[in-house]
Amino acid sequence: MKLLRSLASICLLAAAALSVPTQEKRVHHQADLSDRAHDDSHGFQYDHEAFLGKEEAKTFDQLTSEESKDKLAMIVDRIDADKDGYISHAELHHWIKHRQRRYIEENVNKHWKDYDKNQDGKIGWEEYKNTTYGFYLGEEFDDVEDKATYRSMLRRDERRFKTADRDGDGIATREEFTAFLHPEEFDYMKDLVVQETVEDIDTNRDGKININEYIGDMFSPESGEKEPDWVQTERKHFHEFRDTNKDGYLDNAEVAHWVLPGEVDHADNEAKHLIHETDTDKDQKITKKEILANWNMFVGSQVTNYGEDLTKRHDEL
Repeated sequence: MKLLRSLASICLLAAAALSVPTQEKRVHHQADLSDRAHDDSHGFQYDHEAFLGKEEAKTFDQLTSEESKDKLAMIVDRIDADKDGYISHAELHHWIKHRQRRYIEENVNKHWKDYDKNQDGKIGWEEYKNTTYGFYLGEEFDDVEDKATYRSMLRRDERRFKTADRDGDGIATREEFTAFLHPEEFDYMKDLVVQETVEDIDTNRDGKININEYIGDMFSPESGEKEPDWVQTERKHFHEFRDTNKDGYLDNAEVAHWVLPGEVDHADNEAKHLIHETDTDKDQKITKKEILANWNMFVGSQVTNYGEDLTKRHDEL
């Protein structure tokens, strides 16, 4: 029996690792496209990382200028989705968003093989449930500590899975599985993100968040510990900014404004910037010729990297 309990404990830990975690960082800010400053007078590293993604931009920095231009020409062909010979703002915006979502794709790819047990390119709810929870849901493990917590996690995961499963067939495509793992990235999942946030913080289960629950989610004082200044600031934010109808609570709409703030679309701004800088005939779209004439704005090379290093050294003198 002790051995069974030990095995059960190990599986509980595995389930915690595999199941969808509760939201640790409440506010879903849209990440910037690069850690670099966006200042073209000091080089185009921001543009390179925005256009290619951070890791791919590094590979271009090792190429000759001719190799970089050749690879850029092939990328332009991929961006031109309708094959009309022009890159529109919509096509460039889609490309940049795609490049910046690679970290999500890598996360999904990492977990995909764990759940797609029959390797049919889809993940059924039963596959996910059995992989994550199946081992310890049997009757012989009723005495496992925190079993009720994991049953609650199972119900939460099932609701999220069914919400992500847009066609309701009980099977997640890769896109739907991505929505399951990263719901904040999908408009149709945002109501669920808000619902889960309220459930996490709403300790008295009245369907809304009061000031004590709001602060308690961020700060749990030790005995006799004085409340730090940042907590006082958060109290002020709750009353002055979060609780817009001034009823003393955050409802779902107010939580949505808090955790899903409307923000600048960095990819949209970058697409507009690149088109503005390279669109010589000002027709609001760019050709491969216009892009290659300004190739060093889109991609780096050994030459551009060396030139930017010289600029940095000059500025430091």
